Amino acid sequence: MLIRSGSITAFYLFDIADEVDLAAVPRLLETQAAPARLDPKPLTPASVQYQQAPLVVDGDALGLPALQGCRQRLKIFDYGVISLALTLPVTGDWADFQKTGEKVTRLDEPAQEWGRQIAARLRPCLVRPHPPSLTEDYVVYAITALAEPMTADVMLEQHGDAIAALLRGEAQPLSRQEREEVLRHRISYLVDDLAVPAWNAAFVYDTEAGAQAALEIFEFANSQLLEFRYYDDLLESELARIYDTLQQPRWYDALGPRYVRAAQRLHALFIDVNELTDKTENALKMVGDVYAARLYALVAARLGLAQWKQNVEEKLDTLDDIYRFTVEQTQMSRGHLLELTIILILVLELALVFMGIMK
Repeated sequence: MLIRSGSITAFYLFDIADEVDLAAVPRLLETQAAPARLDPKPLTPASVQYQQAPLVVDGDALGLPALQGCRQRLKIFDYGVISLALTLPVTGDWADFQKTGEKVTRLDEPAQEWGRQIAARLRPCLVRPHPPSLTEDYVVYAITALAEPMTADVMLEQHGDAIAALLRGEAQPLSRQEREEVLRHRISYLVDDLAVPAWNAAFVYDTEAGAQAALEIFEFANSQLLEFRYYDDLLESELARIYDTLQQPRWYDALGPRYVRAAQRLHALFIDVNELTDKTENALKMVGDVYAARLYALVAARLGLAQWKQNVEEKLDTLDDIYRFTVEQTQMSRGHLLELTIILILVLELALVFMGIMK
């Protein structure tokens, strides 16, 4: 197989804040930024659009050092995720394809440094910023033209073993069972296109426009995964702190401002995470484009988005239960205190009457 044109793109995504003020980005980065577009693959009318389009910035305009000759592109999502895409073009045979892939995937450390520098420059426009310590990376191997075009079925028949090994990151051929496991998660729209997503990488055989649309979907799905991972970690740490507090109660906590502040913090966190997860989940709308919706669903399943979302929802339910328990305990304790106060007043009045002080 002789590849006339192709590319390998490594996405490095960083969660840097709860939100980003996209209007301030061009001023802070001192360069132009364009809204991202996701063009549908079919020719039939469809609506594929971002609710709040992320901004795209050419990497060269940022003035950061070049990385192994890669074409660099930065994308900034309004829900606090930035994505650095490093792309190398590919021509030649399959061995050249694999070597280029190895070159791109060895850029973790410089990409991490890029993420820290960009986060520092964007800090004035970030809402509740945090260090870019939580990251995701994903590699897309794309072939857009062959010297001798072939159908998707022929591609799988002749090169299925190599594709499966590539997506698993193995130099040796995989077993038949593992090969089938990798390749059964695939999708084609026409007879001569193919997309095979895995949990850490994907293979695409399509036109230039089709491959670009697939890249957008892979990148967006990974940004969602990063957000759900962040909220899961945030809720996990908050729940652990709350459990420690509840296991060492003091009799006066439920009466004082400490319990009230804890209840208010729980409620505020519940509302914030609910709002931000809804914003993340509804960031991209696909109406009428069945292929884009199917590809996104397949990628989401491979990344385990449904499980991460369920984890967050379960922790939110637990948080809501603890909040309600805290409020009820506070109200009950204050009610008991009020009743005790009334009883003490009555006892005091009776004592004064018996002592002849009151009549």
